Amino acid sequence: MPFWLEIVINIIFAYLTSLSFAIINNVPRRVLNLAGISGIICWLIYWLAMQANMGRLLANLFGSFAVGILGIIFARKKKCPATVFYIPAIVSLVPGVPAYQAVRELTAGNLNGASDAILRVIIVTGAIALGMLLSNMCVEIFFRIKKIYK
Repeated sequence: MPFWLEIVINIIFAYLTSLSFAIINNVPRRVLNLAGISGIICWLIYWLAMQANMGRLLANLFGSFAVGILGIIFARKKKCPATVFYIPAIVSLVPGVPAYQAVRELTAGNLNGASDAILRVIIVTGAIALGMLLSNMCVEIFFRIKKIYK
């Protein structure tokens, strides 16, 4: 499959995923499109980082960092909470398969496999949280510097 076609398919499904989750969470209609765009950018950064063999940790970190910055920008633009943009976009990064594998391994009695899967879930979740934290810190520093030099 050509690379451009993979990108187009990823864009379409990232938008639909984020938009669907935004609708489920009763996001206001006026910001649904921006929530979908946040999801597209988040997923494309994650996907491109994975294509560049950066690993799951950095890919999730970069994706959530971008969502954090976009969420704050969109929230200021539309005058609504940033979580309206965070939650639908981050859904695609949530480690659902490793969490399922951990539970499956636990119920099967395989503690080694379960501990590996749980560790993957913790690492990915930590990377997502760290990306959001760093983005909030960077935006806060930016606006403080902007306020000082204004």
